[in-house]
Amino acid sequence: MIQNGNGVVAKNDTLRILIVDDVTETRRSIRLMMTQIPETRVIAIADNGQDAITLAQEKKPDIAFVDVNMPGMNGLDAIERMLQVNPDMACIVVSAERDRFTLQKAMDVGASAYLIKPVTIDLLSGKIDAVKDKIAASRARHAEVDQMRQERNKFLKDLADEYTRSRRVDAKAMAVFEELAQDPQCELRYLKTLAVIYIFRNEWGSLKQLAARLESVV
Repeated sequence: MIQNGNGVVAKNDTLRILIVDDVTETRRSIRLMMTQIPETRVIAIADNGQDAITLAQEKKPDIAFVDVNMPGMNGLDAIERMLQVNPDMACIVVSAERDRFTLQKAMDVGASAYLIKPVTIDLLSGKIDAVKDKIAASRARHAEVDQMRQERNKFLKDLADEYTRSRRVDAKAMAVFEELAQDPQCELRYLKTLAVIYIFRNEWGSLKQLAARLESVV
């Protein structure tokens, strides 16, 4: 696996790029051309399909340029798997294959565009422009979901604080604290209050599971 950068993007409009090709010269060429295309950043590079899948999941790139013929897993199979772990990503095939079967298979597995090698900076830039709307729509959906999640979390915390003050241990209070506890980063005070509620309600099985979690964070 070959990685470049840490995946942290300074601006929301910067497109994060993954390059997947087993030929060193091709990887270098595409990476160099990307430095000349505004608002793009190469965050990861892979030389095989399996590593590409891992990077697609870990780095969450917006666009992946993927070769077809690679040892082990070919690029088309990799694209299909990559889109399973990162469905909002746009995959652009970059290949020397010109036959209709390969082109059709690329579209069937979810590729957004197809480029014939050798590629130029103008061709790369054009394909990026073609998928920008899809990426923008995806980002908007995620932003909306994140906003709703934050609002829900604040609502639950306000309820939890109110229930803590009033020492409620009924089923409704338990449900609120249990929903908060689903967050791996849940505050310790909410976990402790949930443990108290389990004790009052004789929820020993749930308490045992929560106790194991508390032991790992205390």
